[in-house]
Amino acid sequence: MIVIAENLHTRNKKYMEAVKKKDSKSIARLSKELADAGAEVINIQCSLDGSGDAEALPMVVEAVVKATGLTISLDSRNIEALKKAVPLCNKPPLINYISATEPSDRKKLLSLAADKKTNLIIRASRNVVPSSLEAKLQIIEELMEEANAADIPNERLFADPSIVHIGKGMGQDHLINSHDCIRALTEMVEPPINTIAWISNVSAGMPRKLQPGMNSVFLSYLAGAGLDAAMVDVLDPEIRKTIYMIKSFRDEVVFSPADIS
Repeated sequence: MIVIAENLHTRNKKYMEAVKKKDSKSIARLSKELADAGAEVINIQCSLDGSGDAEALPMVVEAVVKATGLTISLDSRNIEALKKAVPLCNKPPLINYISATEPSDRKKLLSLAADKKTNLIIRASRNVVPSSLEAKLQIIEELMEEANAADIPNERLFADPSIVHIGKGMGQDHLINSHDCIRALTEMVEPPINTIAWISNVSAGMPRKLQPGMNSVFLSYLAGAGLDAAMVDVLDPEIRKTIYMIKSFRDEVVFSPADIS
C-alpha cells in the first residue's frame, strides 16, 4: 500500500502560516517530519480553489522535494500552478485530481498529465458524489476512457470512489458503495488500475477523540477490498500501526513485534 501524507493541507495552521510567509525552512521541517513518520508520497495543498497557487505551489514543492526527495501529490485546481510545479518534482508526481465536472479544465489536466507523463487521480464525482455503486463505476469508466484516449495508461491512473463522512445523510450507504467500488475495480478492470482513498474524510465532523479509531478501522476495511494507496494523517500513531499491519499481512514488510510496541 502506498502511504500518502495528507498533512500539508489548508486546515494545518502551522503549515499555512509558513506558506503565507514563504518560509521554506519551516515547510522543509514539516515535510521531513512526514517522511520520518513513513510517508511515501506527500500531498501538497495551498488553497481550496486554486487561488494563489501559481506562486505558492511551486515554492512548497521545491522545499518539500529538497527536504525529502519523495514523490509529490499536487492538490490544486490551478492549471498554471500545476504547469510550474510539475517540472520541480524529482519523480513523476500524482495530479490530484480530475472529476466528471468542468470538462474544459479536465481536458487541460489530461493534456498536462499526458505530456509530462504524470500519474493522475480520477475521482467518482459529477458535481455531487454519487451514492450508488453503479454511478461511481460509470463515472470512473468514463474518466478512464478519456484518460486512455489522451494516452494515459491505467498504470498511471488512481481511481478514487470519493469518500464522504459517515455522519452525512446517506453516509453509510456511500461508504459501503466505496468499498464495493474498490473491490470491483481491483477484480474487473484490465489492464489493472490503481485505487486510492482519502481516509480521514470518513470521520469529518466527528468528535476529535473518535476520529483516530474511525480512520484506522476504515483504512483496514478498504484495505480488505484491495486499496492500493491511502491518503492519511501519517503523524497519527493509530494510522501508522494500522498501515504497518496491513503491509505485514500483504507481505510488503517483514513483521517484527518491536515495530508496533
